Amino acid sequence: MSHAAPVADVADRPKTLDESKQWMHQRLASRFHPMNALDLDDGPAFIDGVPGLDGATWGGYWYGLGDRVRSEAAQAEQAGDTGLAAALYRKASGLFFMGRFPCPNHPAKERCAAAERETYLAGSRHWREPIERVEIPFAGHPGEGSQVVVLVRKPAGATRPPVVLMWGGVDACKEQMTAASDALLARGVATVAMDNAGTGESPVKGVPDAERQFMAALQWIAAQPDLDGARPAVLGRSFGGYWATKLAHLLPDALAGAVNWGGGVHHMFQPSWVQASRYPDSYLMELVETRSRMLGATNDDEYVAGFGRLSLLDQGLLDRPCAPLLLVNGKEDKQCPVADIHLLLDHGWPKSVRMFPGGHMGLTPMTLPTIVDWLERQLRQRGTA
Repeated sequence: MSHAAPVADVADRPKTLDESKQWMHQRLASRFHPMNALDLDDGPAFIDGVPGLDGATWGGYWYGLGDRVRSEAAQAEQAGDTGLAAALYRKASGLFFMGRFPCPNHPAKERCAAAERETYLAGSRHWREPIERVEIPFAGHPGEGSQVVVLVRKPAGATRPPVVLMWGGVDACKEQMTAASDALLARGVATVAMDNAGTGESPVKGVPDAERQFMAALQWIAAQPDLDGARPAVLGRSFGGYWATKLAHLLPDALAGAVNWGGGVHHMFQPSWVQASRYPDSYLMELVETRSRMLGATNDDEYVAGFGRLSLLDQGLLDRPCAPLLLVNGKEDKQCPVADIHLLLDHGWPKSVRMFPGGHMGLTPMTLPTIVDWLERQLRQRGTA
């Protein structure tokens, strides 16, 4: 199978299996989400072997691959080879992630999601900065969950480090925040990763007041004696950038800074954009299904209405003071309209902006370092003004 030819733009229908494999090969070669979950050596063969895109076939295929590697990891751990065990557990976690991607909307994919969380934590036992899984009590509304699960990492040898609370979008959960966590830990910054509203182990759906779960995490951070939780920073990736922007406006004096990395605020939630972004060529499959699951929508009318209720402009927030806010995206994003960045610049307090070449999130070698530099600077400058 040749992987050199570019995939034709598929923007008005789901991709076929062959088109999906071509898309995956190209993203793997570029090391872009979600294909950066696979290794370059055996990733191409794994992609070629995908037998189908339906939930049962997709989830079952990747689960079988992940389960085999998980057994190898356990054997290495039992033999005392912790380095190999850590690498194999991370590989297994990536395979299980592929099996639940983009969302666990089938029992076979839900089994992958549970295995992903387990292997991710198992492998972290052997990291220089291991993960502490914490269950924060949460007073949810009827029908919601009772806890916010966070993954805490602290820089080795640091005393009361500053903190960044971070989360992903509709398909990237707390287990996909490793690269950002590693980069911040290297700067002496602790990280607390959680799931975006309506994803992973989040206790709430993506309802208009889902900021409640993020505030619960921020309150927990502020109460920890071994963390400098006074005015932490927040990082929202992809759709999660929406909540980072909302928190920046709701808590202007409580945050050192907030990063919206590829999220919308108003135009993204209008019916015209909802329709136009159903099948972006930058997304593998099931974007509408994944967004609907995040919102708690059971049909298309509920999906469109649920998006419409999220507009921060209509909620009257954008002209209020806000914490320092960095807006990052790709210039040609087809999942989240760049017009939302211009809208933010036309309202409220000044913001910082960094646009990168390419599509959604502006994924380049300089994107994450730019965000990490900004976050570290905001944290170090607290109280110096």
